[in-house]
Amino acid sequence: MQQDVEQLVEHVALKLGRGLSLEDLDGVLLAYSSNQSHADRVRVNFLLSKRVPADVSAWQLSHGIATAVRPVVVPANEELGMLGRVCVPLLVRGFRVGYLWVQQDVQEQSATAILAQLPGVRDELDLLAGLLLDSNTAESEFRRRREQEFLAACHGESNAVAAVAGWKEIQGRGPWQLVTVLDADGGPESDPLAATLTHRSAALQSSIGVKGVLFSAGTETHSVMLFQHSGGRAEHAQILVHYQLELAKRAGRTVDRIILGISEPFAVVRQLAAAYRQSKLAAQAAAVDPLLGELVDSRSVGVYQLFDRLVAPGGWDDTGSIHFRTLEENDKNGELLPVLELLYDSDGSVQDVAAKLHLHRSSIYNRLGRIRQLLGVDPLNGQLRLELHSALKARRWARRPRI
Repeated sequence: MQQDVEQLVEHVALKLGRGLSLEDLDGVLLAYSSNQSHADRVRVNFLLSKRVPADVSAWQLSHGIATAVRPVVVPANEELGMLGRVCVPLLVRGFRVGYLWVQQDVQEQSATAILAQLPGVRDELDLLAGLLLDSNTAESEFRRRREQEFLAACHGESNAVAAVAGWKEIQGRGPWQLVTVLDADGGPESDPLAATLTHRSAALQSSIGVKGVLFSAGTETHSVMLFQHSGGRAEHAQILVHYQLELAKRAGRTVDRIILGISEPFAVVRQLAAAYRQSKLAAQAAAVDPLLGELVDSRSVGVYQLFDRLVAPGGWDDTGSIHFRTLEENDKNGELLPVLELLYDSDGSVQDVAAKLHLHRSSIYNRLGRIRQLLGVDPLNGQLRLELHSALKARRWARRPRI
């Protein structure tokens, strides 16, 4: 990938007949061209040190390159030993991935000639931006710092919350929703750092161009996205599909089921931590209870909301229900408890349960009869139904992915 970037920079330099340098968002040199009749002091030092000095960076930033979407003319600065140059922001669907610098020649009084040449290399610049997006963006130090700050805010750290509240992409865009993106079948990875980068990259790539996604970050086990709140779920569904493809491409394995756990909308940034907990809960519940689906609002997960508050961090190995334990011990073939859970989830409809399990209704009635005989009481009545249904869900919750 790096070789492709370097070759493309050389190709563009030859077409323009000028010296070029390519840097990432942190001011680190990524590639440069070899053909240039004259290099000013700034360019020479940059090629040697591989990083833009602080005084040069300040001069460049003062001309608005950090927010520009079109080429920016940065005038000469004799004090810095710097000729005039043009900064070409490299963007992919609005996402900034780096800067290409084109230096003026000594005899040129303005950047007019450079600006006139740039449309002729538009295709090459788009290709260069795409290469940078795949190779560089998620590993940018600037990006890393922002993600760490965002995740710290999600964990309720007050300084991070205050910092995130000041981000331009956040201000005036509320109310928001927090979304936890989880690979339902993904287990612990052998390399936590690689797993984190995989999720960070998948989150970044899948959310580019999705207007409602304001920011994304990745962890070892899942990703977190900040959405601008909307009543629909079209953009969430788009993220689900794209994330599944991006994760599979980066992880080198099949990804069968991606879940988006969606928090309640919130209007104050300091509520980030509460929203994060809601979104994680929704994703975890859907991971162990497929009936909840893949786009899961936190309010729709029912009794799992209670378990999240009541269950100790170490898990819940025993529900404490004597009736439930009796059924577990006598259900060696797994014929009784699945029927009972489906019956509870289907509002007591034997016909619906029979259809889902591809059984005759008489088989369902027979199994219910066996349950009554084991317990000595009807499992569809009052308090026992509540007890057994809760115990079934508690057993699922104990198997949730720890994220």
